[in-house]
Amino acid sequence: MKMIEKLKDIYARYEELSEKMSDPSVIADTALWTETAKAQAEISETALKYAEYAQTERRKEQAEEAAKTEADPEMKELLAEEIEECKRQLLTLTDELKILLLPKDKNDDRDCIVEIRGGAGGEEAALFAYELYRMYLNYCERHRLKVELVDINETELGGLKEVVFNVSGKDAYKQLKFESGVHRVQRVPETESQGRVHTSTATVAVLPEAEDVEVEIKDSDIRLDVYRSSGAGGQKVNKTETAIRITHMPTGIVVTCQDERSQLKNKDKAFKVLRSRLYDYYSTRNRSAYDEHRKSLVGTGDRSERIRTYNFPQGRVTDHRIGLSVYNLNEFIMGDIENMIEALTIADREAKLAGEE
Repeated sequence: MKMIEKLKDIYARYEELSEKMSDPSVIADTALWTETAKAQAEISETALKYAEYAQTERRKEQAEEAAKTEADPEMKELLAEEIEECKRQLLTLTDELKILLLPKDKNDDRDCIVEIRGGAGGEEAALFAYELYRMYLNYCERHRLKVELVDINETELGGLKEVVFNVSGKDAYKQLKFESGVHRVQRVPETESQGRVHTSTATVAVLPEAEDVEVEIKDSDIRLDVYRSSGAGGQKVNKTETAIRITHMPTGIVVTCQDERSQLKNKDKAFKVLRSRLYDYYSTRNRSAYDEHRKSLVGTGDRSERIRTYNFPQGRVTDHRIGLSVYNLNEFIMGDIENMIEALTIADREAKLAGEE
């Protein structure tokens, strides 16, 4: 069985690393010990689960051997029960091992950059973008994820043309990566006097944060502009030039940051976002692939494109990728999105499992 052979190799590697960690020469080399411990930790769950599988398999085989020569009917019945119990456990362990063997997204444990923009629908779209921003802030607070604002562009009515923020903490990207796409809202706008249901959209893009060493940014490739930060409607909120705009000439990617009163802090934040966008860009190898990838993340913002619909008259949230509807819209829009994220994670896992078969 191909899977079992692969698991045997993983377990052998786990034992090898465990032995290496107790080697005095490795213990004396802090960097080598740390590297070895990290490699062991990455496969420990799979290795230990396989050890449990192998132990259960041995129990089953021993019970089957004993049953062949056992004459006592009562003892034979107990052995038969033991065999059936082992078979049930092996089925469960096999399913768990299949999941553990699935290719892991190398970005799952990274921090991430989240970008929200108002799409089709004018001011109503901007107001919806603000509600999505608040939804993610509340979700992050619940899960002890740290949010750091990078850039925000507000409207006079309290909506958002655009907001960019960094999310850091355990598995930040893994938790939010399925939120990328067009989010559609259906409701009667506060600005609408006729009581008609309107459809508006906002786009969300979630990018894994890149390490400094993964993306090289040459000074000759960027143009750095400083300017005064402004609030809704162009109103000046800072009399000094602290806002930063970075243009990466080879790709045309532009990043702005005006959240901090310190030009240096805004510059650091802007470079963090630029690195993540360039990591995303170079991961897709070329501009056309990048454009296609970005489109897959956020579409065009058109009303007909959507990954999720928030229908206020019905109190319903529907994720169109998995066909799941929930009817707790008020709680959902305030950050209670855990069940949806879990459902998307399970659907993604099942799709990968189906692809492996």
